[in-house]
Amino acid sequence: MTTPKTCSRRNFLGTTVVATIAASFLGLSVILSALVAGAQRAQPEPTGWHNLFAANLSDAICPPDVWSWQDGVLSPKDKDEAIWSRQEYENFLLDLEFKLEPGANSGVFVYCTNIVNWITNHVEIQILDDAAPKWTNVPPTWKCAGIFGHASPMNAMVKSPGEWNHLAIRCVGPRISVWLNGALVTDINMKDWKSGTKNPDGTDIPAFEPRPLANMPTKGRIGLQGAHGGIPTHFRNLRIKLLNPHAEKEQ
Repeated sequence: MTTPKTCSRRNFLGTTVVATIAASFLGLSVILSALVAGAQRAQPEPTGWHNLFAANLSDAICPPDVWSWQDGVLSPKDKDEAIWSRQEYENFLLDLEFKLEPGANSGVFVYCTNIVNWITNHVEIQILDDAAPKWTNVPPTWKCAGIFGHASPMNAMVKSPGEWNHLAIRCVGPRISVWLNGALVTDINMKDWKSGTKNPDGTDIPAFEPRPLANMPTKGRIGLQGAHGGIPTHFRNLRIKLLNPHAEKEQ
């Protein structure tokens, strides 16, 4: 006759330890899954995307002979003149790569409602060679992947000149989130910027951008800054995807 197995104290403790370890791994798995899901939201998915600019730039507004494609790379000549989308966008995910020349200062403009007087009618995601000597002492809100003049990036993620960087920008109403090289570096709600002179953290807003972000529309053209100071920044793989604002708010 087979002797029935009983739950000895040793077996009981062993079972408890195994269960505790399993629960810990399950909790860690849930956390990791959430982190991966969050990161994936900033990465391009296979469907729903279209090019921001056509190969012949027929869907762009830009000065003649300033912007051009070469081997899949969009670059300006030595003029600080922007290129703009003809279409106005709201609720979108913009995904692109950029490569700096030494000392470059550029930007991605969103929600622009006046491309003639664009300085006070847009929001700029800054692109900058942070390590260049002439930019080392600028305010933190001028650093790469921040909201220029309004919000500094949480981490310095920009690569050295000559290397390609991956930039993802999600705009849903007043919420703007920015990922640089896979890391979420900036996340703001424009409604928090009720002043035209001071940021919510008390730092100064540049005098040439006096319009409070809270008062700005959340629909407009997308633009790329030209060769500021005669130094170009190069772009490639510019893609955009329209988002469902209600689905995004639920995430």
